[in-house]
Amino acid sequence: MSSDIPDVPDDVAERVQTVRVEDEMEQSYIDYAMSVIAGRALPDVRDGLKPVHRRILYAMHRSGVTSGSGHRKSSNIVGDTMGDFHPHGDQSIYDALARMAQEFSMRNPLIDGQGNFGSVDGDPPAAMRYTEARMASIAEELLDDIEMDTVEFKSNYDDRLQEPEVLPSAIPNLLVNGSSGIAVGMSTNIPPHNLGEIIDATVELIDNPDATVEDLMEYVKGPDFPTGANIVGRNDIHQAYKTGRGRLRVRAEYEVQDDRIVITELPFQTNKARLIERIANLVNDGTIEGIRDLRDESDRDGIRVVVELKQNAIPEVVENQLLDHRLERTFSIISLALVDGQPKVLTLKELLQHYVDHRKDVVRRRSEYELDEAEERAHILEGRLRALENIDDVVELIRDSDDRNGARTGLRETFDFSEKQSEHIVRMQLGSLTSLESEEIESEYEGVTARIERLETILGDESELLDVVKEELIEMREEYADDRRTKIVEDTSEVTREDLIAEEDVFVVVTEQDYVKRMPVANFDAQGRGGKGIIGADVKEGDRISKVFRANTHDYLLCFTNHGQVYRLKTYEIPEMSRTARGKSAVNLIDLDRGEDITAVVTTDEFEEDECLSMITRQGYVKRTDASDFENILSTGIIAARLEDGDELVDVAVTNGTKDLLVGTKHGMTIRFDETEARAMGRNTRGVRGINLEGDDEVVGMVASDGEVRDLLTVTRRGYGKRTPLTEYRRQSRNGKGLIDIKTGDRNGPVTSVKSVAEDDELVLMSEAGQIMRIRVEDISEVGRNTMGVTVMDVDETDRMASVDVIPSRVAEEEAAEAESADESDDTVDADEETVEAVEPEVSEE
Repeated sequence: MSSDIPDVPDDVAERVQTVRVEDEMEQSYIDYAMSVIAGRALPDVRDGLKPVHRRILYAMHRSGVTSGSGHRKSSNIVGDTMGDFHPHGDQSIYDALARMAQEFSMRNPLIDGQGNFGSVDGDPPAAMRYTEARMASIAEELLDDIEMDTVEFKSNYDDRLQEPEVLPSAIPNLLVNGSSGIAVGMSTNIPPHNLGEIIDATVELIDNPDATVEDLMEYVKGPDFPTGANIVGRNDIHQAYKTGRGRLRVRAEYEVQDDRIVITELPFQTNKARLIERIANLVNDGTIEGIRDLRDESDRDGIRVVVELKQNAIPEVVENQLLDHRLERTFSIISLALVDGQPKVLTLKELLQHYVDHRKDVVRRRSEYELDEAEERAHILEGRLRALENIDDVVELIRDSDDRNGARTGLRETFDFSEKQSEHIVRMQLGSLTSLESEEIESEYEGVTARIERLETILGDESELLDVVKEELIEMREEYADDRRTKIVEDTSEVTREDLIAEEDVFVVVTEQDYVKRMPVANFDAQGRGGKGIIGADVKEGDRISKVFRANTHDYLLCFTNHGQVYRLKTYEIPEMSRTARGKSAVNLIDLDRGEDITAVVTTDEFEEDECLSMITRQGYVKRTDASDFENILSTGIIAARLEDGDELVDVAVTNGTKDLLVGTKHGMTIRFDETEARAMGRNTRGVRGINLEGDDEVVGMVASDGEVRDLLTVTRRGYGKRTPLTEYRRQSRNGKGLIDIKTGDRNGPVTSVKSVAEDDELVLMSEAGQIMRIRVEDISEVGRNTMGVTVMDVDETDRMASVDVIPSRVAEEEAAEAESADESDDTVDADEETVEAVEPEVSEE
């Protein structure tokens, strides 16, 4: 019975090696990584090609698919490449071939494609069986002189054929067409450049080996993308060229017209269809406002994307929003390439220097090859000339010889010809013995001799060799250089968040629990006096509206709190929300302490030199502080006023030393005095007493008057109000009890606000429950002091008036003009929202 156990050699155990798993994994990973780095993903610094591109071009060269031949099926080219040189998937080879044919991917395409090779919209190329290709003429320059032993060859994957390790590359292809790839633990992203600029810089480096990156940048202005567009700023370009790494801002080329923005060039590697889709999505979700239509009018002549603007849109704002979100992108430069098989990040000078060194080697090897051929030819011609000199004897010797071998031997022994010369003479035809043929041989010999001298000069003098390199580069520039497509624009101003916000007037609403939001003033139409208004905020249970004021989205807001602190922020930093929204907690915007509430807001971009901020506290203390003391406000706020226990900061007004201050109290008293009676003090001071309060009375607000013919508007908690000429309030000394301004009682309640108004101004009123109303000042009758007033806003029994702010006549007129020209469809106040007009006679009691 035979055994099933195979014979095992006696020394098998001795041949087993013990290794650590981590060591084997480490070495295997390193081998894999180096294979990807050197054999697939990274370009060679000399010809700028990865192996797959080099093999495609060489396969086409061997098959004669040049620029002068007919197009050949792409599948045939892919098959030749895969079968002979690149044993990987056919799709990866075809993808590489297609990219070399795409005018939007390559600055100077290396493949002349016929058929659908993809589009800037991201459309994939047609199947390889449908497309045809041949080499572009510039690709032939990469392979020129490859048969002259100019580069090293190596065996292909199955040792049947030889393939070049690198191409001779008569143009600096790495910088001209760029390259991108992801290897293991590293990547490269080299942008394309203008061929003429790169060659000029290379020539400069040949003439001046000590040239710096700055010197070379006199010629290389920056990357030159096939899709054009604009590079913003030069500093980033310099950084990338000097270090090999950098980040460029690439901006689309567009034109802003009255009612549209027309985009004609896109940043490199931007998918046009996806760009349009994403812009549409941003418009739909409200991120970008002011766009009513988006059309793609591109054709074979170029890109044209039209962005139609709404009638009331501000083109500059829409432009900045598009730039911030889609029309400007970052291109990261990583100038990583293989140098002697090792990956290295290179500066602009190093990239050009490695190319010059490569071309020097190519020209030297080509010259050596040509010199060997020329010397061999000269040797033959010397033999022919000597044979012609002794033609009779040579002919007789050949005729008397038994065979060719004998003739060759006789020629060598009799005339001292070499083996090659003897072979050539024996094979000469009788027709070459004519006198005309003799002259041609002498002429050729002289030419070959001159050529030998020139080649020896080139090989013996490096400056002559560099002159050849330079001359050939200049020829390439004259043949293939074209105008720059990408423009370099100065970075005059970086797009900030403010540039993306339309400059418009808004209402800012603040609650007692410090919820805050903004709403466009244009969303609210003026109503008649005595209405209930409409919902302006969804106040949560237990919270109440404490303040509403008008501001411009680009204004700086100085937010003063009841604790005497002041904070600064831009109006646009307050989130814009709908009328029915609650708002956002102010602690997300400013660093408020527990129990700290915003009680006064000053809106201003910058103060005048002589201006100051006048402040009043609930207990009647007034102080003035130079506005310059509030120029540098920390994110955590600064002290605006020092308060006594139980006191709070109530109101703030901007004054200039020439105004009167009118202080109003909740029981309807008002005092008017010259602001200079309260001397200017530092921030961390309490101030002096401005009004002498009686009982539980307290200050509710302050007005600064400059002598204009205006009125003092007083509004109470129950929604009553009146306006009285300021002239009826005589000036007193501060710390007096003041005059009766309005009668307060159960019907109209205590005073909630005092404002200085003109007849053509408008008001915005808001109740604690969130009802908001906009009315004209002229609708409130002008009456004397010590009256009860009329119903300004119909406040529910459970509700109270919270805040009043003034819309100056100028703002109201501008808004009315804009509303008149705007589409009715843009109105955001619902048409079915009814406002209730209260018909109530004016009450004027002395």
